[in-house]
Parts: sequence; structure tokens; C-alpha cells
Amino acid sequence: MTAPARTWIVTGSAAGLGRALVTELLARGQTVAATARDPRALADLRPPSAQALWTARLDVTDPEQIRQVVDDAARALGRIDVVISNAGYALVGAAEEAGRDQIDRQIRTNLTGPIHLAQAVLPHLRAQGGGRIVQISSMAGQRGSPGTAVYCATKWGVEGFFESLAAEVKGFGIGVTIVEPGTVSTGFFGRSKEVTIASPAYAGTPAAILRRRAEDGRLSCRGDLAKMAGAIVDVATRPTAPLRLALGSDAYATIRRGLTARLAELEDQKQIAFSTDLTGDDGSTTPSTPHRGPEGSEDAHRRPGARQPR
Repeated sequence: MTAPARTWIVTGSAAGLGRALVTELLARGQTVAATARDPRALADLRPPSAQALWTARLDVTDPEQIRQVVDDAARALGRIDVVISNAGYALVGAAEEAGRDQIDRQIRTNLTGPIHLAQAVLPHLRAQGGGRIVQISSMAGQRGSPGTAVYCATKWGVEGFFESLAAEVKGFGIGVTIVEPGTVSTGFFGRSKEVTIASPAYAGTPAAILRRRAEDGRLSCRGDLAKMAGAIVDVATRPTAPLRLALGSDAYATIRRGLTARLAELEDQKQIAFSTDLTGDDGSTTPSTPHRGPEGSEDAHRRPGARQPR
């Protein structure tokens, strides 16, 4: 079924998943603002009409440029319905090997960039009464792995920020979806990666093996790029969409293993956890109010008459 016409912003559109998303959206008759660090990489896109595609240069590490591009897109296209925050790359290698500049670039691109993008687009979504933010995370945002510690740190940060944001903006009719893809042949470990300087101390370790495979392009991938793009668009256009969306059988299996292990570990700690509560004069434990996550807390902050997320 063809989705109603919407206006989308997609960052990181030059290649990989971002490029596939723009292609999918244009094929569905949507209007797209596609951004890239080098917009010349978008010149060969073939929109059905000149009005269907608006392109701009965007470096997501520049907060002022982010705000300007978002404002320009809204002015040029009339509105913004969905923002897909896709720009990012992976720093591969052992955590100890990562240089300060490498760590800083990774965080500014993968974490603070998406935060600044959300801040820039939210006034537009609030003013029009709703919309959706789709943040591309990774299965690495649910389970850490050797050789990607700094990358995982940014994705775990993204997961926490956008889960919290979902609770803050639901009352404005704004939805948030965090996409957690598995491995896919996007060039992510090709041009969209940076490697640490190898340390002899880590020779033969899992981190060193991953770095070498990434450098040689020998990483196996499960996901189909076009299918993932189609699934993201399908879910983003639903009246109600999940907070998280895992894509790929490897993502499903990895996330499930991670959550299962964490729950088992948590249960083992139950006695210790409860033993640290405040106790009353009679020795009884002070009852605590369970913390309710986004699904429970959003309604408490809903404004009267607010719309459901688009």
C-alpha cells in the first residue's frame, strides 16, 4: 500500500542505508530533504520531479549548520513530517588504542550530532502538532563487543537519549523510533570506518582480529540493504510505531542473547539490591515506587488534547 505523501529529512544520504532510504522514499512518491557532507554524491539521484528532492551539505558535527539546514528544509518544503538521523561511522580497534581525537570525532558524529539534530527539528514538529524522529542505532546499542568499544559507547548513549526523548515529546504528538540494524553490506566497515593504531599488546585478541577483518573487508553480513530501508519506511509511517526496531536475524539474536543474559544477572543480584533500601525503625524496608519507563511515564506528561505521534 502506498503511504500518504510526507516530507522527510534523511542525514548521511550519500551512501549505504541513507542512500537506500532516499531511493525507497522517492520510489514511494515522498518528498525528501537529503543531506550529506558532500552533496555532489547525491547528484545522480533521479527524483520523479524536481520538487520531490531537496539536497544540502551537512556536517552533523556542526550544531549551527544542523539548525540552519533544518530551518532551510522546512522553509523550502513547507513542513517536516519524519526525520531519519542516519549519519555515522564506526571506530574499530581496542579501546586502549583509541586516540583522543578519534574518540572525540566518534562521539561528535554518532552521539552529539543526533542530539543536536533532534533539538533543531523539535520546534518544527511541535509547531505543526506532530511528526516522528527515527534514529539509526545498531545492535551494538544493546550489546557491547570487543573492537568497537567507543562505537558501542555512542550507540548506548543514543539509545538512552532517544528513549528519554520519546517520553518527553509524546505529549506533543511526536513519536520516536530507534532502529537497531545488524550487519549489512553498506560499506560501513569500508569508507564509513576508522581504525585505531594497532598495539602489539593486543595482537591476536578479538579486537585486533575484528580490526584486521574490517581493514580487509572480510566481515560477513546478513542484512539486505533495500529490505531494511523498506522496513524502516513501513514502520515509520504506521499510526503507532515501536520505540525500538531490530532489523536482521543477527540483530534479533544478538539483542535477545544480551537481554536474556542481563535479566539472569539482574535476578542473581535481587537480594543484594533489596538489601540496600532504607529501613524503618522497626527494621522493615521502606516501600519504593517502581520506576516506570517511557511507556509508563509518557502518559503522565501528556498535554490535554495532544495528538498521538504520526
